[in-house]
Amino acid sequence: MSGAPVIGVLALQGDVREHLTALAAAGAAARAVRRPGELAEVDGLVLPGGESTTISKLAVLFGLMEPLRARVRAGMPVYGTCAGMIMLADKILDPRSGQETVGGIDMIVCRNAFGRQNESFEAAVDVEGVAGGPVEGVFIRAPWVESVGAGAEVLAEHDGHIVAVRQGNALATSFHPELTGDHRVHGLFVEMLRAWRTAGSL
Repeated sequence: MSGAPVIGVLALQGDVREHLTALAAAGAAARAVRRPGELAEVDGLVLPGGESTTISKLAVLFGLMEPLRARVRAGMPVYGTCAGMIMLADKILDPRSGQETVGGIDMIVCRNAFGRQNESFEAAVDVEGVAGGPVEGVFIRAPWVESVGAGAEVLAEHDGHIVAVRQGNALATSFHPELTGDHRVHGLFVEMLRAWRTAGSL
């Protein structure tokens, strides 16, 4: 396969525009995804920040939850930031009533673990697989990962807590790299997708 990989951003809530900009800067053809037909047309997907319970309920309402789970199980590359990390967790430590996840990463996450909105902060984070020094992470009502299973790889920690994880084609960060103008984490995801496409075409 040739050409820029087509990566969607789940556009139900959250900072969709910033992710579209970051993906385009990282060499992808980026588009918003709101419906199952749009999901079927992308090579990979970003699950943005926002409110994880709301995103979960909207995904069910829009008929996206089951097709999304099926694509992730089939190996589609997916990247979740903040609430998106929660969506990719196989288990939530403190789920709200009716909250569902897509799953895909063998981890247990804790919602709002770094504090409320007014306790948001920025911190330099060393992310394995991202060259060029630390990434400036923006933490907004951010989760952290309580624990990971054998299949998940810890890519970064902050203040003793896991904040970036990868399992196969699934990547997740507690923080928002799309808000900083530094597109290296999105670049890592684009490279993951390119490698997956190349392997599938062999």
